[in-house]
Amino acid sequence: MAERRKDYYALLGVLRDASPEEIKRAYYEAAQQLHPDKNQLPGETELFLEVQQAYEVLANPHRRLKYDATLTGEITPPGPVAWNAQYSRPSLVHLNEPQLIYVMLEVAPRTVGEESPAPPLNICLVIDRSTSMRGEKLDVAKAAAMEIMRNLRADDIFSLVVFSDRADVLVPSAFQSDRKRLQARAQGIQAGGATELYQGLEAGVHEVRRSLDEHRINHVILLTDGHTYGDEQNSLQLAEEASRESIGISGFGIGGDWNDIFLDALAAKTGNTSEYIAKPQEIQRLLVERFEALSKTYAEACVLERKETPGIVLSYAFRLQPEGGPIALQDATLQLGPILQDMPLMVLLEFLIEPSASQPDLVTLLDGTLRVQLAARSAPVAPLRVQLVRDATETPGGEPPPPAILDALSRLTLYRLQERARMEADDEEFEAATRHLKNLAALLLTQGEKDLAKTALLEAEQTERMRGVSKEGGKAIKYGTRALMGSALERLL
Repeated sequence: MAERRKDYYALLGVLRDASPEEIKRAYYEAAQQLHPDKNQLPGETELFLEVQQAYEVLANPHRRLKYDATLTGEITPPGPVAWNAQYSRPSLVHLNEPQLIYVMLEVAPRTVGEESPAPPLNICLVIDRSTSMRGEKLDVAKAAAMEIMRNLRADDIFSLVVFSDRADVLVPSAFQSDRKRLQARAQGIQAGGATELYQGLEAGVHEVRRSLDEHRINHVILLTDGHTYGDEQNSLQLAEEASRESIGISGFGIGGDWNDIFLDALAAKTGNTSEYIAKPQEIQRLLVERFEALSKTYAEACVLERKETPGIVLSYAFRLQPEGGPIALQDATLQLGPILQDMPLMVLLEFLIEPSASQPDLVTLLDGTLRVQLAARSAPVAPLRVQLVRDATETPGGEPPPPAILDALSRLTLYRLQERARMEADDEEFEAATRHLKNLAALLLTQGEKDLAKTALLEAEQTERMRGVSKEGGKAIKYGTRALMGSALERLL
């Protein structure tokens, strides 16, 4: 039986219509990862030679043309992940006014449910030890650090950084065998000083870089209770650099004084989100849960690169799972986040269709490419072409939206109501903020969320009386409504 011809495009991790510049960039990235001087794993040298051969063919226009001719009729083997989409409407309508359509995009391992080896970790835990952390908060944070150390596997790499107005590396990045010595270092952490988040983040990213390895999950877990001043832009720039190196950043804020908008933006640069810790007793559970989730990572990052389409506006994007939160829409590249081995990545996209775009009978909502970086795999993964298309008709279709989208939209309404109320309060539109918080409380009651409804109602009274949302209450509502998105989806799926 003849040997199956190798797919040079898949080897380089590019689509078959890739430009010469894309092929060159893909080869450069793959060669850096696979070069024998850096990589001694079994089979990697052979893969490096195959990638070289693929580039030599595809970089030469004549050889590429000749090679492409041999692909006629061939089917590219399916990749390790697959995507699926559900739409809120069976079709668009030819209208002379804007219309909305929602798409639930799912990206999952092609073999969901199959056991695969958990990737080794390269984790740095960065803990705020400023004066405000003194007492129960720091005690529980130390206990959480010690539990994480106890749960480390033999091939995990761990480091520990503490910071206030300066950063100290308590446990340098390395394989950690002497757990008792490490726990003693964590136990000795003392509070003192102001909060300068960039100091801790820079030291944490540096420790992860020291052991940076594409075969590992490289991640910084940041824990703080304070509001950093003057170093936000440097921190965001560092997060962008970390993202390019496939280093993730997760943020945890304790109490009410930390800046949730900033910490969300920081984590979002790497496709992650921040989390709110209302009470110190919750620190240990939430940190350990994040550590366990990292241990189950299938793909470190899933990035959607989209082309701009006239008349089609991607107006909102929200990650439903594995960790809920809004997705930044600053450019044509969307950091969708990680994929877990036992949980697909689910994203809700909101498209605004201008009248001019709804006139053709077939409307392309999105034409883009999904790029996935698999954990513990250095070979490039061929990108997936993603095209979201709907018919446009003279009259609307009669089919109801899928239950998963209906429920997600009802929950998203709650989250966006609190967003709107907080923005109105910041703009000193207190009457509008109060009204929307009361509406939010009523909607939460209809969905059986009595405790969160009570919090929203108290914040409505606070805003009306004191002219503003409280720090703790605002965060409790924001992260409470955010958590409802994922919990509802789990019940439906």
